[in-house]
Amino acid sequence: MIDLHSHVLPGVDDGARTIEDSRELASKAASEGITAIAATPHVRHDYPTTPDRMEAEVTALRRDFSEQGIPVEILHGGEVDLQAMRALSQDDLRRFTIAQNGRYLLVEFPYRGWPLDLEQTLFDLALSGFAPILAHPERNAEVQAEPGRLSSFVDRGGLVQITAASLDGRIGRRSRQTAQELIEAGLAHVLASDAHLPEIREVGLATAAEALDDELAQYLTQTAPSAIVAGEAVPPPPARRRRRRFLRR
Repeated sequence: MIDLHSHVLPGVDDGARTIEDSRELASKAASEGITAIAATPHVRHDYPTTPDRMEAEVTALRRDFSEQGIPVEILHGGEVDLQAMRALSQDDLRRFTIAQNGRYLLVEFPYRGWPLDLEQTLFDLALSGFAPILAHPERNAEVQAEPGRLSSFVDRGGLVQITAASLDGRIGRRSRQTAQELIEAGLAHVLASDAHLPEIREVGLATAAEALDDELAQYLTQTAPSAIVAGEAVPPPPARRRRRRFLRR
């Protein structure tokens, strides 16, 4: 599996605090069958991560994991806030794309409210050659009330990332229900951990994937993430099926 959303870089944001935290997160990920993790630190006003800082920390973590024998590849990335995005140059945005492929950019979706300029911002991104991936929209109250609001975004080529802790119920009933509805509606493309600390929102991809049928689990954790890392077109989700077969109980 490939985890495309993780705060594994130590001391950069509200994720891993120390290199020991990073090692523990990566070791747990490896034990679940994860072979690659995109380091996606927050890029926003309270955590103004720069591309230089992200790249330096990725290099250091790769070296440490090699020395420690932790068999997980660390990829470049960033979780870019909609507001912070306006202050970044095109080159900075490309450096924050997943695996620095210049195409797929993880965009932080707010937990409260529906951004009034969302469509324009995402349109501008697409116009510049970026394909946005919305991070954890199932945790937003507006999306929980009306998951179908994301349909037009997906129809225009946008992608949606669901958090493992939402799908397996660790974040709460509403997030779990919305995650399921988005998946069943064909509006989800990636299942990722959004891991922060070993004791807070740990990886859990394997457990969350067990709630899905095998074809869908493979799509959300392998097929679509592999295409994203390679900068290739992401195939559509598997055909919708009856709920009792689509999601395991």
